[in-house]
Amino acid sequence: MNSCWIGWAICLGLTLWFGCEHARAQDKIADRPDTGRGTVVLASGEEALLVPSPTSTTATSRNSLEQTTSLWRRLSSFYIADWTSSPVADAPVARRGLDAPLESPPFPSSDWAYGGATAIGLPDGNVYPTMAALKQENSRTALYGWIEASANATTSGDTNYPLTYGFVPNRLVMNQAVLTFERQPDTLQRSHFDWGFHLSAFFGADYRYTIAKGYGSSLLLEDNRQYGFDPLWESLDLYLPVKEGLVIRIGRFPALPGIETQLAPSNYTISHSLVFSAAPSTETGAIATLKLTPQWMVQLGISAGHDVAPWTEDRKPSAIACVDYSTSTNHDNLYLCASGINDGKYAYNNVQQYDVTWNHRFNASWNTSTEAWGMYERDVPNVAHNVARPMLPETGANGAFCAPGQLTCFAPEYAAMNYLNRKVNSKLFIGMRSGLLNDKKGQRTGIAGKYTENTLYATKTFGTTVMLRPELRFDHSWDRPGYNGGKARNQLFFGVDLVYKF
Repeated sequence: MNSCWIGWAICLGLTLWFGCEHARAQDKIADRPDTGRGTVVLASGEEALLVPSPTSTTATSRNSLEQTTSLWRRLSSFYIADWTSSPVADAPVARRGLDAPLESPPFPSSDWAYGGATAIGLPDGNVYPTMAALKQENSRTALYGWIEASANATTSGDTNYPLTYGFVPNRLVMNQAVLTFERQPDTLQRSHFDWGFHLSAFFGADYRYTIAKGYGSSLLLEDNRQYGFDPLWESLDLYLPVKEGLVIRIGRFPALPGIETQLAPSNYTISHSLVFSAAPSTETGAIATLKLTPQWMVQLGISAGHDVAPWTEDRKPSAIACVDYSTSTNHDNLYLCASGINDGKYAYNNVQQYDVTWNHRFNASWNTSTEAWGMYERDVPNVAHNVARPMLPETGANGAFCAPGQLTCFAPEYAAMNYLNRKVNSKLFIGMRSGLLNDKKGQRTGIAGKYTENTLYATKTFGTTVMLRPELRFDHSWDRPGYNGGKARNQLFFGVDLVYKF
């Protein structure tokens, strides 16, 4: 294991050096469009749509920041301007492809999400406080992050599980402290090769949902610590101007399907749905994302399996295949994925996942997203205490409640959920989430049965750098007590978190 970490450290150092040394040269390529100046004709000669920049509402004075000599004073000036200035119109930026269906803020993103690649045909319009303080706002190599802390009051005393990303009851928790160093490839142009990288250091209580076996997983699997570190995301992106754009991502990265993500600023709520909680978190491998037309996209990849490092005994070559379609108005989007496909035999988180997501925009204020999946594993050890000499399950990988006499069994589960969101104004949205999980053999939650949850939530943004998110959630297990460690059928949860970006 030590040699693996040494190897990763060497790769990290080389990537950092390569990014710093060569980003300047790439940034000066003459035929790359200057997206910050509202360019309307790309280098290839094609026309680009003009849309407001995601950060155009921040009336931060670049001159005042540059004239301030102290880094900390420049940083504080950025926040003061971000929180107190009235929204102003900025120069539009180029956009290749369909119109953005949503407004961000208040929503976490202006486009329907997909995993496995940076957004193809879109510029990175973000302005990061740290980069502004360093006087590097226009650099394509960015250093940024966030801190998320939350508190909750719940009817459970021992644990809120299977509610996740808020499992510790009645306590103030530091969920995430994330530092990211990245360079996004320029996918707005279609004239030349480009590249990028992403490195994220992830610390907090939420590490227990993102950790993969082999990536320092002893913190959870052996010590069961409340707080831990996870090298969540280390990838290299290669962009080729094929069709509407091709991105090849290599490394460890968040799992593809789904509405939600592991990263707090990109979610609608503090806690995660039952659908997301039972699904895998990360992959280590390679995936190609090809945008065939503005409406059609396909993805094909291979990984070592869900949530396992390639050097662990649980590794299995696993296929990933997805297709994404949007209508010409971009008011409807369909995203279908088959993820982690192999022989399906029991191993650490080796679920075979088939996922479908549908996004719909009713109008400028209302939108909805619906997701459903089916998953299964074969030959899962029986933990129902109804068989002689049972097999022991892997640490951190639940067994199944099989029929009497079965040493192992087939363990399927099904889930579906819906988000309904309404924009109140440019800084506030509210919504409701409803979800169902049928964990037929208890292989995902540890207690077999059907679970439902209904959540009311809101997100209030302050400028572009602070999010305040309260939520009220009610969970119910239908077949047997599934909450508070198997003591209760119902759980009422109120939580609030603060996300602070830097």
